[in-house]
Amino acid sequence: MLALLTKEFRSFFSSLTGYLILSVFLIVTGLFVWVFPGSNNPLDSGYANLDVLFEMSPWIYLFLIPAVCMRFFADEKKQGTIELLYTRPIKEMEIVLAKYFAALLVIVVSLGFCLVYYFSVYYLGSPVGSIDSGAFWGSFIGLFLLGATYVAIGVFSSSVADNQIVAFLLAVLLCFLFYIGFDYLAELSVFQNMQSDIYNMGIQEHYKSISRGVVDSRDLVYFTGVIVAFLLITITVLKSRKW
Repeated sequence: MLALLTKEFRSFFSSLTGYLILSVFLIVTGLFVWVFPGSNNPLDSGYANLDVLFEMSPWIYLFLIPAVCMRFFADEKKQGTIELLYTRPIKEMEIVLAKYFAALLVIVVSLGFCLVYYFSVYYLGSPVGSIDSGAFWGSFIGLFLLGATYVAIGVFSSSVADNQIVAFLLAVLLCFLFYIGFDYLAELSVFQNMQSDIYNMGIQEHYKSISRGVVDSRDLVYFTGVIVAFLLITITVLKSRKW
């Protein structure tokens, strides 16, 4: 499992695609934080906060994470190497977890670069350290959990598709539905009596909750549950190829 994880992680950075995806994430977030004018821009507003980073990152990840995960199983099936994986002394669960954690490490790397924004605002603030660190770290944890959920969805999408583009589009659609789709559904008049429950089924409600700086156990249970559910479904999909 460790060998497969290392292989997947290295293969991501052995091509230009990996660096391109990370560059796009950093450039786009940097533009929103420092360049594009607006009330959430720290330089324009005069307030030491990074709200714009955590507002835009879920939408940026919605496209970048499916791009990271789309090749995992779709490419294996296209090249015929997935049968080779089955001949190795490794279980389906270990294959899925290896690919999942490889993609998750990529997300951790991208989040690590975001700390530059935090320390920049921290030391640029007057007085130094005037940024709300609790809200930042709460949002940071929330963004990590959101990214981890997107990765689980991306890995699942790749397992059911035979083409990378199809896997990408399916992952984008599912990530969108889980992030904001339930919010739109809750707004329908027919679900007015169940509005609160439907909101809680979506990622955005729990992401906003953690972003307030309070890590609630209910939010952790939600993210963990969605991640485990998609990974278990992915394992079932792989096992079904042997039936």
